[in-house]
Parts: sequence; structure tokens; C-alpha cells
Amino acid sequence: MMRPGFRFQGLGVSTLKKPVMIRSFLMGIMLILISAVPAFAGDTVLNSGDTAWILTSTALVLFMTLPGLALFYGGLVRTKNVLSILLQCFGITSIVTILWLLGGYSLAFSEGNNFIGGLSNFLFSGMMTSSVNGTIPEPLFAMFQMTFAIITPALIIGGFAERMKFSAIILFSTIWLIVVYCPVTHWVWGGGWLQQMGLLDFAGGTVVHITAGVAALVAALVMGPREGFPKTAMPPHNMTMTITGAGMLWVGWFGFNGGSALAANGNAAMAMLVTHISAAAGAATWMFYEWKKFGKPTALGTVTGMVAGLGTITPASGFVGPGGALIIGTIAGLVCFNAVNIMKGTLKVDDSLDVFPVHGVGGIIGTLMAGIFASTSLGAFSGQGFAAGITTISGQLYVQFIGVTAVAAYTAATTYVILKLVKAVTGLRVCQECEADGLDVYGHGEQGYIL
Repeated sequence: MMRPGFRFQGLGVSTLKKPVMIRSFLMGIMLILISAVPAFAGDTVLNSGDTAWILTSTALVLFMTLPGLALFYGGLVRTKNVLSILLQCFGITSIVTILWLLGGYSLAFSEGNNFIGGLSNFLFSGMMTSSVNGTIPEPLFAMFQMTFAIITPALIIGGFAERMKFSAIILFSTIWLIVVYCPVTHWVWGGGWLQQMGLLDFAGGTVVHITAGVAALVAALVMGPREGFPKTAMPPHNMTMTITGAGMLWVGWFGFNGGSALAANGNAAMAMLVTHISAAAGAATWMFYEWKKFGKPTALGTVTGMVAGLGTITPASGFVGPGGALIIGTIAGLVCFNAVNIMKGTLKVDDSLDVFPVHGVGGIIGTLMAGIFASTSLGAFSGQGFAAGITTISGQLYVQFIGVTAVAAYTAATTYVILKLVKAVTGLRVCQECEADGLDVYGHGEQGYIL
């Protein structure tokens, strides 16, 4: 029995109710279509959650350089050179920012060939507030990647700290960013040949740590040791400053690795988790190893182990699980500890702040370990899987080895040429008397401390 007021008219209803029903029907269709837009648009739709997370990550990564790395390195040098280190970090930040705008971003990430991008994004051409990269605004993506471009040459200054001219540092960093960093970034993240091969480098094992570490080693060899090295002790002048900077690096690294997911999702969460685990494992391993070997655990050793754990997990952070991170951090603490002692004690190479044995060696280990612990067949140590088209550990390790070898060789060769060019233009090293007086007074006419 039907309710009064309704009668069948084919598929319709009474004329009294038809307009209301049609409007309701059309509104429902519109709501369905609107809700379906993301499904059709896929990754081109702006996601506010992803955007908020990458905004935060960008600030965290810049925080790693200023003030994190500046304080970490500043505390490690002698009193007479502390201000020079702080200014070098500020100077590099400023110069790289401008270079990234003028063409660095375009060379790294715009369409080009397998080795270098083009100049279609010169001066961020065409980049608007409405421009989208994946699910985040393109200006944010460019800024996030800029912070990586800033910290990489800033890391290198640890290899020639306390003896290179400020003018040489600025010229070297300028050329190095364009000739080394931008091409390697394109190879790995910008659609270049290593990305096409399936190299796993989530947040910069090759792009940041191997390039910075190898460049620092080459610079240390070309520059020669500081006056008095290795006979004269050159301990850090302010470990409180160094540990403060190290703590900032640890926290900032969550943006470095977690932000490299470019989304607020489970991949970012796992990257943060494994980053923390590896940092803790690296710090603890170095601390206990040093304790056993020399009788005392030092603050310097512990924070260096933490940085080694962070640098080593970086390329693997989006591909491995917690168990793999524990092993990677432990290996980092052991291997990097011995690498530091071999470099300074056996080889007598004055890589002043241990950039190569910590970042370079760590980046190499982490990039190779990603090829193992990304496997989904290792039980409790399984990761997220290999690159597309690769099904075995040996296959992924082959690609990782090619990536490590190519990036290290290219960086070493080009860095050597750049240093020779800079030497011809400005000279590399301060005079012997200037080095004795300190770079603060010689280079800047200022002092870090007024006693």
C-alpha cells in the first residue's frame, strides 16, 4: 500500500515531489564527482597534510646547517678559528641560495638528458603559487631541495678547516655546486641515468655524503696538513658548542630523511624511526668501542658516532626496516671509528673534522647496505623492497656499487680540477703567519672571543 501523494509514473514520481527529488539527485551526483576528483588527478592534487610536513622538514634541514653544523664544526676547531667556521656556513648558505635560484635547481631537476637538466627553470621561471610537484607546491619542493644543496658544500669545509682562504672557499663552493652537486643530483633524483638504473638513495647517501666526503678528502690532500699536524695536539676548543650542534643535527635529520618521502605518510614515519635507531646505534657503538679500546668514553666520540649513524642510514632510510637500521647504525659506529683512526693515525691525512671517514665512508656503507636490507626476504630485518625491475639482492647491490663508484670517481676528478683552478685564481691557503694568528683575525678582522 502506497503513502498518499505518491504514484508511479514510469520511473518518476508525482509532479508535486519531482523538482525536489531531481535537485537532490543532481546534488548527489555533484558530490560524487567532486569526491572523485583526487582519484582522477592522482598525484597532481595539492595535499595540505603533505605540504605542512614538507614545510616543517624544510625548516629542519636548514636548521641542520644554521645553526646545527655551524656550531658542531665551530666547537671542533681552535679558538682562533671559530668565527671563520661560523661565517663560512653563513656565506655558503647565502651563495648557494642565489645559485639555486639562478640555475642550480633547473640543472638538477628540470628536463634535460641523462646527465644534466636544462635551464627551463632559470630564476624559477614559470613557478607560481599554484604550481604543484607531486602533492606539494613546487616552490616548496624547490626550497626543500635547496636546503640539501646548502648543507652539502658546507660539510666539505671540515676537510680544509683552519687553513683555506675565505675567498677560495666561496669560489670553490660556487663552482663545485654547479659542476658536481647539480649533475649528481640529476643523475640520482632528477631522472638521470642512475635513477633509471634503479639506484636506491632515499635522502642523499650519494648526492650528499659521498660527494661531500670525497671532495673533503681531495681538498685535504691538495691543501696539505695544518701547521704542526700530526705532532701538535689540536683538540676542540668548545665541546659544549659541539654537542649542542650535534643535538641540532640529530633532530634536524628527521626532516632530512623523513621529509624525503615528500609526503606525510607511512614511508616518512618509517624513515624517521630508522633514522633515530641508526643514530642511537652509531652513538652507542662508538661510545662502547672507544671505552673498551682507550679506557674512557668521550663526548666527542659519542657525538661523532651519532653523526656516522645518521649519515649511513640516510640513503637507506626509506627502504629498510628497524632491524636493518640497527645493523646499519652498528656497522657505521665500528667502521667509521676505525676509518677516523686510520686516516689520522696511519695515513696522516689531515681531514680536519673527519668528513671523509664519517660522511664519505658512511655514505658508501649506507648506499651498499640499502641494496641488502631493502630485501623483503630477510625476516625481522626485511625492508620495503628493491627498485622496480630488480628482484635479487645481488642485482640491487650491483646497481648500488655502480652508483657509489661513479659518484665517487666523478666527484674526486672534478673536485681536483676545481681546486687547481681556484688556486690559480685566488690561491688556496693562507700564509703561514696568518694560519698561526688564526683565520678569525686574518680573514675577518674579528675574534670569536674577547678575553
